[in-house]
Amino acid sequence: MTAATPPRVVLFDLDDTLFAHRAAVESGILRYAETLGAPYGALEAEELTSIWHDLEEEHYHSYLAGRLDFEGQRQARARDFAARHGVALTDEQASAWFADYFEHYVAAWSLHDDTTAALDALERAIPGVRFGLITNGDLAFQRRKVEAVGLDARMEHLIASGELGVAKPDPAIFRAACAAFSVTEAEAAYVGDRLRTDAIGAAQAGLTGVWLNRRDAVPSPDDERDAMLAGVSTIRSLDELAPLLA
Repeated sequence: MTAATPPRVVLFDLDDTLFAHRAAVESGILRYAETLGAPYGALEAEELTSIWHDLEEEHYHSYLAGRLDFEGQRQARARDFAARHGVALTDEQASAWFADYFEHYVAAWSLHDDTTAALDALERAIPGVRFGLITNGDLAFQRRKVEAVGLDARMEHLIASGELGVAKPDPAIFRAACAAFSVTEAEAAYVGDRLRTDAIGAAQAGLTGVWLNRRDAVPSPDDERDAMLAGVSTIRSLDELAPLLA
């Protein structure tokens, strides 16, 4: 479903929507594993990155749910990954391990190839459009990424769950972002790579919800039903966004 009128504000998720988080994670863990040597080199690259992604999903969502603090989820990810290779880490060792990995992750930070062109296209198609970010994460950490890849020059506001105290898909975080821009929910669109967390959550909060399905994921029956009822639109590249919203 296309918005009836072009939105005054277009809001985005950060990781894996504008910022190439998954690619940086894969590059970072593979390069770090190479420096560690045995026993970390025993797994194939695909299996190694799959384990690391699964641990990120598990423990980062524990942080979002309040079961772990930000450093605690990092320690848990490092400790569990090392344990899969028969290595036991204390909390202090896990923090140091993650810090070393993090240097490789940061070195791979970049925007998706279609990000800048999509923002430019939106500005041409919708004169006066404004941009912002809503992210589930720690404000200082997410701001560091935004500044590192130059998005701070394009985004007026960065709304982070760690600062606000509520996380997507809670409607409160979407409404807080709209309030920051002094627009109604009906005047805003939100684009994200997670169907339930991003697009359905935004649409149910009253925004135009857009799912960026870069990986051709197949939604669950429940998500597919709720997306249809909420009027969520699906795109497979940010190149499709300006024509959809304008």
